[in-house]
Amino acid sequence: MKRRDMIRASIFTGAAVAALRPSVATAQNPSPSSELTPAQSGVDASKDLASPTWKPLFLDEHQSETLIILSDKIVPATDTPGAKEALVNRYIDLVLAAETHETQRNFLNSLSYLDGESMHRFQAAFRYLSPEEQDLVLHAIAYPRNTSGWTGQPDAVPDVGHAHFQALKGRIMNAYYSSQIGQKELGWDGAFAHGPFQGCEHPEGNHK
Repeated sequence: MKRRDMIRASIFTGAAVAALRPSVATAQNPSPSSELTPAQSGVDASKDLASPTWKPLFLDEHQSETLIILSDKIVPATDTPGAKEALVNRYIDLVLAAETHETQRNFLNSLSYLDGESMHRFQAAFRYLSPEEQDLVLHAIAYPRNTSGWTGQPDAVPDVGHAHFQALKGRIMNAYYSSQIGQKELGWDGAFAHGPFQGCEHPEGNHK
């Protein structure tokens, strides 16, 4: 079974796409503020993201490299390109640069938790572990551990590791399926327009 068949139903790209789209007010009344990112100003950043001279706007080098490895673990290349080829880390960096401080802090906390868990288990940050060690770390936090086998209800103690993993996974999945590579995997044929929209041609009052 192809990856697209397994997870097509669980993909929600609207939030990630909206994060890059300027609001109507911004588009009509551009602000001269230097705090606006290119995406907030309505600039098409796709060429910048693919540039060989690309540099992160928000993440540091370690965080970006960690995100590359993590995204490649979550959406690896199969018969189609994966998250690494889709430059998911760059997309997420661009979106985060326009996010609130709280959202930025939450993302970094999740990324830091991954490193903390790696240090606890193997005395090295996630990006420096072997692929096998990375898999063990992810397996330990990818599944909820505190659900009662008797009642099916979660225990009182929050499953912090699983929550951080879910937050990172959600970001990566949204970013991947907002890319052209991800959209094509969902069935997009690469055409941005398919001719003019044809309205209803039935007589007025007869739309059967």
